[in-house]
Amino acid sequence: MAALDLRNELSRDIIEKMLVCPVCKEGFGVSDDGRSLVCTSGHCFDGGAGGYVSLVRNGGGGDSKEAVRARKSFLGKGYYAPAADALCKIAEELVPSGGLLVDAGCGEGYYSNKLAEQGFLVFGADISKFAADSAAKGARQSRVARNATESSTLFSVASVFDLPLRDGCADCVVNIFAPCCAEEYARVLKRDGVLIVAAAGKDHLLEMKQVIYDDAYLNDTRKDLPTEEYFELCECRNSSFEITATGKEDIESLFSMTPYYWRTSTDGKARLSACDTLRTRVSFDFFIYKRK
Repeated sequence: MAALDLRNELSRDIIEKMLVCPVCKEGFGVSDDGRSLVCTSGHCFDGGAGGYVSLVRNGGGGDSKEAVRARKSFLGKGYYAPAADALCKIAEELVPSGGLLVDAGCGEGYYSNKLAEQGFLVFGADISKFAADSAAKGARQSRVARNATESSTLFSVASVFDLPLRDGCADCVVNIFAPCCAEEYARVLKRDGVLIVAAAGKDHLLEMKQVIYDDAYLNDTRKDLPTEEYFELCECRNSSFEITATGKEDIESLFSMTPYYWRTSTDGKARLSACDTLRTRVSFDFFIYKRK
């Protein structure tokens, strides 16, 4: 793999309009060799070979390499494509063309890169270096497939609770099943900027739960949705569809993406492991907010 060159790989708008040093909050420039971001106070942050930049002093944590690989494999097969399409439609309706968009808790970058393909400038942040690396590699693959010469993404190791971004820089923040930090998202959004928070619909993966639990239950609404202090709820849109996960690998990958993976009994896991196919409903609730 060729060495990272930030001068060629990144949109200048993302660096100049969005990023600040996580140490001193000053703006960034690119080092002479193109491999690092250097702030006006001299703090230096190196890019990873895959194309991401770590903007935390104490890295580590988040999803493991194996978890990221499993999720990327599953999502790459298009199982959740209708949800990604619904998200892109919302963004196209509500966010200015070519706007600056933040994917807070971007994971392996599936949704980030779909949004970038629609013409948005996207900054994706995840606390896992394996996720940020996977997202950046996915962005490069997307550009190659589309014969695109300029990057419109930047992926970083960073916490959603302390984003290395300027106040009021973003047109939109997207939060897909990641921790929701309303105060921080309000800080980085422009006035009247858009926040899109995805939550599991009430019957999301119900048939999977009927396999692993003796008494399957409907999902409650997310407990960490923004309050009226910073945001006004405009609407909630639902995207529901059915998928058939084929093969034990895909079923296990889907299972590992859920919180049920950590709180299912040995017997429940064994019942799911015995399945060769799994047909289940998928339901995304997209809560759409405007920054006050």
